[in-house]
Amino acid sequence: MLSLTNAYAFGEAPMLKSQVDAGKLPPVEQRLPKKPAIIPVYSEIGTYGGTLRRAYSGIGDRMGATKLVEERALKLQQTLDGKVELVPRFVESWSANADSTEFTFTLLDGMKWSDGVPVTTEDVKFWYEDLFLNPDVNPNPPGFLFSDGKPMKLDIVDAHTFKVSFAKPYALFPYVLAVQSTGWPGLDKPSFIQPAHYLKQFLPKYSTPEALNAIVKAKGVPDWRALWDLKGVIQAWWLNPDLPVVTAWKVVTPPPASTIVFERNPYYWATDKAGNQLPYIDRIEAKIFQDHQAVGLMIVQGQIDFQSRFVEARDYPLLKENEKAGNYTVHPWKSGENLAIIPNINDTNEVKRKLFDDIRFREALSISIDREAVNETVFSGLATPRAAAPAKGSPYYDPEFEKKWTELDTDRANKLLDEIGLKKGADGFRTGPDGKRLSLVIQTIDENIPPEMVEVIRQGWQQIGIEGLIRSVDETASLQHIKTGDFDIATAYADRLLMPQADPTLLLGRESYANAYFEWFNSNGKAGTEPPKDHPIRKLFAAWTAASSSKTVDEANMHMKEMLDVMKANVWMIGIVGESVTPFVVSNKIGNFPDVMTNEEALRNEGNAIPAQLYFKK
Repeated sequence: MLSLTNAYAFGEAPMLKSQVDAGKLPPVEQRLPKKPAIIPVYSEIGTYGGTLRRAYSGIGDRMGATKLVEERALKLQQTLDGKVELVPRFVESWSANADSTEFTFTLLDGMKWSDGVPVTTEDVKFWYEDLFLNPDVNPNPPGFLFSDGKPMKLDIVDAHTFKVSFAKPYALFPYVLAVQSTGWPGLDKPSFIQPAHYLKQFLPKYSTPEALNAIVKAKGVPDWRALWDLKGVIQAWWLNPDLPVVTAWKVVTPPPASTIVFERNPYYWATDKAGNQLPYIDRIEAKIFQDHQAVGLMIVQGQIDFQSRFVEARDYPLLKENEKAGNYTVHPWKSGENLAIIPNINDTNEVKRKLFDDIRFREALSISIDREAVNETVFSGLATPRAAAPAKGSPYYDPEFEKKWTELDTDRANKLLDEIGLKKGADGFRTGPDGKRLSLVIQTIDENIPPEMVEVIRQGWQQIGIEGLIRSVDETASLQHIKTGDFDIATAYADRLLMPQADPTLLLGRESYANAYFEWFNSNGKAGTEPPKDHPIRKLFAAWTAASSSKTVDEANMHMKEMLDVMKANVWMIGIVGESVTPFVVSNKIGNFPDVMTNEEALRNEGNAIPAQLYFKK
């Protein structure tokens, strides 16, 4: 849990103290809030200094860095005993009214942006009026900030306190906020706040056409809108060293550099319990790599201090063997995610779309996959064959759902396909309703998804007469295809299943099995594709609507169970394996690293280690 401190004397990093002595920075007590937040350490008070070495895959690897540093008003934090708590971060306090329609937040008094400018409710007002409600930079505002089709309302109380309200009760809002923050535009998505003093110059409302055109030309983008959002050269935090942030580190050398560099934020708003301003570590450097093997080589050669991203369960035996040589320890965190395949029920190909929407076809695809082979071949037996169902430890865990359609049964799969009318030809492959060979393109991302798993899937489908064609793309292209519906089957991590009430968007089809239907639901019918009147996904949407408008968490949980029952009945996402050991490689020079935690999207993966409290041992 975070608390606030009234320490009389604060500690600071030597690299900042030298700047204070040179007159380049104000003293630490002037850089911190009046009552800084206290971030707990896992073992002991750390020492300052050092550069944390990591690996990154290139400019498309934006979330690897973001999850490590991002900050929200509220956060889901796991304790050492495995419990997950909802904790405040850069707010002094928060509360809800009796029917969960109004939520009050108070920012830390004296908190500052990384350039030293105070963070106030002017930044909240700017986010709300000029970004959230601005269709030019936010054409599809997130549905979780709407209630009964109406956007949340904002009331400014004073310089540090504000209230947000909804048309209907929304007991789950704090949990949603902890995971999704306040959504786009932006990359690190700091809840409710954006640096108004800096960002106003990039909006027509506060600038002139001549000034904006000059910026657009200098940045080499087509128009001023391209300055914004998660890829925007201005608003994407890791692309713009000038963007003020509230994170523990800020970028100083952005991608596409071969080594990207982040340095400590001198105005970070938190300390340890002894009053030492965090973070302990001065710098983070991430070196680009070309392929999966390159990451492993960097690790065993002792060139990595902290890495889990791009390190896979299949690497565990080799990494353990080289611990001493590389001077590191492999911490066996438990994955809360499932590797899965996603049939596209919004496929732009009508023949395939109808097949994917046939529950018999989805079952055949699932029970023809040899999950035990995947587990042994890819994960060295360290994973569990399972459906894309809530993880163990989730309040919605269902052992029956976990096992649904996971047993290999080639005979039943063939019978189901015969029943659908997909006939086998002399070559052993089946013909679709259009008279053509049924070929399914499996879209995958080699840097994220083990290719060996995809090959096991392809071979299993071949046994039932379905041709699988593997197409490897990068993460950016994969997301684009999913958003446009231009894919058949996609491999994916079915994540956010530990606390699905905090972020149900994957279950609802967002950037997943039914993105067009989700866009329709999320936009209240203004975008996307409306599902047929009798489509079961409407029950899913109705259950989430009820859950998200509940007055109490208990009532919301009841509707969440209804929602998951619909998922269980239809299995739109086909899980392969999950709950695998996730290797977290950590240099033996690093202190305060928790040995066994959960690697899960809702907990922000590597961010669950609270990087600000990691330190280099002397």
